[in-house]
Amino acid sequence: MQFEQIITDLKNKVYHPIYFLMGEEPYFIDEISDYISYNVLDETEKEFNQTVLYGRDTDVLTIISEAKRFPMMANHQVVIIKEAQNLNNIEQLEPYFENPLSSTILVICYKYKTLDKRKKFAKIAAKYAVLFESKAMYEDKVQAWVSRHLKLAGYSINPKALVLITEYLGTGLGKIANELDKLMVNVPTGTEINAGHIEANIGISKEFNRFELQKAIGVRNILKANQIINHFAATPKNHPLVVTISSLFIYFSKILSYHYIKDRSRNNVASVLKVNPYFVGDYEMAAGNYNVRKLETVISDIRESDLQSKGIGNTTTSEGEILKELVFRIMH
Repeated sequence: MQFEQIITDLKNKVYHPIYFLMGEEPYFIDEISDYISYNVLDETEKEFNQTVLYGRDTDVLTIISEAKRFPMMANHQVVIIKEAQNLNNIEQLEPYFENPLSSTILVICYKYKTLDKRKKFAKIAAKYAVLFESKAMYEDKVQAWVSRHLKLAGYSINPKALVLITEYLGTGLGKIANELDKLMVNVPTGTEINAGHIEANIGISKEFNRFELQKAIGVRNILKANQIINHFAATPKNHPLVVTISSLFIYFSKILSYHYIKDRSRNNVASVLKVNPYFVGDYEMAAGNYNVRKLETVISDIRESDLQSKGIGNTTTSEGEILKELVFRIMH
């Protein structure tokens, strides 16, 4: 079952005896279990009818015992198993799955991994429980999620700010949601979030970041590029070299791909490169400044710097010096 359908059913008070929530992205697992925790029972009912157990500290027999209790002065009891990936012999829940107590809502939070779908227990879970897999999102999907999350809260966001968020907060939705919630406390509803809001409320510099470094290199703005890499060298903890190199590799790979796109209409280029149409002009300009032969050299230089950053063939050069040398070789 999909996340939206599960939440819709819960809001309509359509409850199922067992929810098995698994997968690499913990955000959606937490959203579902938290909704059940906060909304199925009222405060007076929770005292006797809501139990939270942790996989590392409990066992299957205890879970079954709790699940088979009848509710006291309520229609349901809720049993939530957090960190169920740490539970030993979880497959021993099979008999309960096959014959659950209808008045119990058992929620199993199995984070960062999934069941082996070839095995019997996974098939039993799929048959008798609401089985939800929370998959990790790729960056382009995360950007769409951020836009949707803000829209539901009454905000919009411009493309540059969107890139800044995903560049620096990664693809973990829980971390992103926390930062957005803090931002929305300080920004009035109806505002279009821009890079200034991101800098002021999340702490990501709108001038000295990987996105601006790519842009400066793409237009061959040597002064700006040097200002940014000097800032990176002075604050290495905030700008890890390995992340910067990975970002440059992806950027120049996309510029190389641009050269081989036949249909260069804006939407097609955006689709092929998997970027927001807003940034297509930047890639077009960068492709004009870097021909295929130069790009092959650039990508080779990036790979060499990556090896240096990992200590291969290098024992003395600092991360800042590696980055400065790389950017010099790219732009000259």
